[in-house]
Amino acid sequence: MRILFTIALIACCGTPLLHAAETASIEERMSKAELEASGLDRLTPEQLKYLNTWLSTKGISASVAPVKRQDGSMVYYPDETARETIESTIAGSFEGWRGRTTVTLANGQKWQQSESAARGDVRMTDPAVTIKPMAMGSWLMVVKGCNCSIRVKRIQ
Repeated sequence: MRILFTIALIACCGTPLLHAAETASIEERMSKAELEASGLDRLTPEQLKYLNTWLSTKGISASVAPVKRQDGSMVYYPDETARETIESTIAGSFEGWRGRTTVTLANGQKWQQSESAARGDVRMTDPAVTIKPMAMGSWLMVVKGCNCSIRVKRIQ
């Protein structure tokens, strides 16, 4: 009976929880000062986990893009309606992914690898890329000519 209950729970709730893992947590979205000012820094780890899951399943995002935080960092495309596919090239040499790889595009944007993966068997110069908006605020960078893709986040 317990196994059936667990399977039913996963079937009902599994999809939102899987999407929650793709979304930046509240701790990643807010600066330390913002967390303290809001009182969220006083939540227990369990409370933070619940809040992050709730936010990601509701698709909560900011209303304008880009937004400069109090600490000077920028949040790009917090409004889902402002996200469009980007076509560009990586400026210079591209040698794959190594954990926190950052690439600069010909259009000046900088994107950083946001998932843990490694692929070092690629050697290309100025490859064409497509960066597509994906579910729950994530982005997928597809590098043409190597049949490789990875989730990224915009950092500049």
